Amino acid sequence: MGQDLGQNVHTVGFMLVDQFSMIALSACVEPLRLANYVTGQKLFAWRFYSKDREPVEASNGIRVTVEGSFAEIGPLPDVIVCGGIDIHRTVSRELLARLRRLALYGTSIGAVCTGAYALAKAGLLDGYRCTIHWEAKEALQEEFPELDVTDELFEVDRNRFTCAGGTAAIDMMLARIAAKAGPSVAALVTDNLIHHRQREPDEHQRMQLRSRLGIANPRVLQVVETMERHVEAPLSCAELARAAKLSPRQLERLFRRYFNETPTRYYLRLRLNKARQLLLQTSMPILPIGLACGFVSASHFSKTYSDFFDRTPTEERSGIKARRRRPAPGGVEPDLEVAS
Repeated sequence: MGQDLGQNVHTVGFMLVDQFSMIALSACVEPLRLANYVTGQKLFAWRFYSKDREPVEASNGIRVTVEGSFAEIGPLPDVIVCGGIDIHRTVSRELLARLRRLALYGTSIGAVCTGAYALAKAGLLDGYRCTIHWEAKEALQEEFPELDVTDELFEVDRNRFTCAGGTAAIDMMLARIAAKAGPSVAALVTDNLIHHRQREPDEHQRMQLRSRLGIANPRVLQVVETMERHVEAPLSCAELARAAKLSPRQLERLFRRYFNETPTRYYLRLRLNKARQLLLQTSMPILPIGLACGFVSASHFSKTYSDFFDRTPTEERSGIKARRRRPAPGGVEPDLEVAS
């Protein structure tokens, strides 16, 4: 772990929450280490902190030791919150209090993966552009509708910087290295990482729909894109077909050909998966989540969710990992279904 060796060393503090993303943390630290390596100078140092000075377990099960608690973080130049899964459950009072104090110090405050949620909860993203992992974007917007949340790989807005996580953290750190040590150093680090090129912040996080689905049919892609835009107020199959200049029968045939299911079933699965993200990644009440995903009542949402995932929204949120299915015909019970 890096240590300060002089006044010219730029120290970055990492605030690790339980179940943080290891790839996001590594993608932040390794460019700093390599900047020191390629220049032969101690340009950067890094320190890890936790809520209570205890080691923190990442989402992959690896435990990371720390140098201090959140409360012990002084006025460092940069501090980054490393988020991960269940971020709304792992954001502590200690984390929020220290973030607010650091903001008063004038510290540049950043976040990777879902860490932007902590900054939003602390009120530190009001009036700033920000980004977050694409899977958590809608959840963040539902809870903080006033925020300016983009789809970019990373955002730097004055003394706030946020990143989608994963390998996008490399690009954000390369940009910060370029700002502190010059673009030539950032280029050398890029080569050492075998990263090929430093991506620009305005490049989108997700693959194009064509690549994501492995489908080239423009009508099918148009319909799926329309479904993704209309989750809260779902369209009928007739409306979807009309928008794509297809008959309902043609639409049905295309979905059976490419997805082996009906458009109605595909649309329902899409809406329920969004609901699951909101259940796991936000503290929104269950009814508003159901309404945001196109269900007309709590009972309708609960029954449909239970039929699809074999657990209710309440069970999903409470962290119940397995639930026995109804007995199969003939009295034979299947294996327990384990939630991912």
